[in-house]
Amino acid sequence: MAVQRLLWVDRATRVVTRRTDADLPALLADPDGWLWLDVPEPDDDTAALLREAFGAHPAAVADVLERNHVPRLHVYGRTLFLVLHRPQSGEGGHVHYLELDQFIGPNFLITTHGPRNLAVPLEMLLEETDELADRMLSGRYVPEDPWAASHRIVSGLAITQERFVNRLAKEVGALEQQVMAHAADAHPQDFLEDLFRTRHALLTVRTMSSQAAEIYGRAVRLLGSSDSAVDKVLRDNKDAYDRLGRITSSQLDFLGGVTEYYRARTDTKMTIAAERLAVIAAITLPVTAISSVIGMNVISSNADRFIPLTIVLVVMIALSLVLLRWAKRQGWW
Repeated sequence: MAVQRLLWVDRATRVVTRRTDADLPALLADPDGWLWLDVPEPDDDTAALLREAFGAHPAAVADVLERNHVPRLHVYGRTLFLVLHRPQSGEGGHVHYLELDQFIGPNFLITTHGPRNLAVPLEMLLEETDELADRMLSGRYVPEDPWAASHRIVSGLAITQERFVNRLAKEVGALEQQVMAHAADAHPQDFLEDLFRTRHALLTVRTMSSQAAEIYGRAVRLLGSSDSAVDKVLRDNKDAYDRLGRITSSQLDFLGGVTEYYRARTDTKMTIAAERLAVIAAITLPVTAISSVIGMNVISSNADRFIPLTIVLVVMIALSLVLLRWAKRQGWW
């Protein structure tokens, strides 16, 4: 098992030190501090460590080794098991789900990063945990307990997710400018691909946010109380994801307005084109009918047929002009 880091926090001195997995039994028995174990890529050795050293539930251990597509929350005794995700842009408009699993106990925090998608670099998975570890080791921020550390990590997830939404908001604004400036008409296929790719990303983020908010809402009902620090952490995380859900929904609504405007303008253009084709058909129909009826009897190589042919042509042209003028008065042209 590749343990990225094992940090020990002394409650009295607030000093953070690096430890090794060999120190785990002594650290877990020490009431004067708490530990944070971060595993970038969990494997079978990780599963054995979770079961033997921390007494993790077999179902939670199985979830750590599998890729979970929806958030999860389970309470096992005094330990909370939590699965969250954050989005990461991929090729072709695909949005990757980056998973973070947490075990939050009275004197420990365990974070694992799920089975890694090989299309996503490992450092992207560890952005939030790397930032917290750097701040702890430098002494700039030392969490009071595992719940405070978890709150800091989840806040980082929410901030990263909000940045992702801000980038999508800029794309929505660019799509609106294309529609208003009629630039989308030049390459409609490319415009529609960009539009649906942006919509897909926004829907993905909204799904993540709403599911995470629901998970923390359950956690408040299970673990929270009006005056506990744990309750404040859970409610703050829930509020953060609720806010992300509202922001994303507003962008989806705005994008829906852009889509409706583009669709209405496209439908109007097609309607105008159809009306003009109908006018052309109405004007040419009498001409076609006349020429079909008398064409074979009038058209001839004999010179004495010139006058009847001229009369027919004049009638056809006059009839077309009359019909064209009538269509213009009706507002069809």
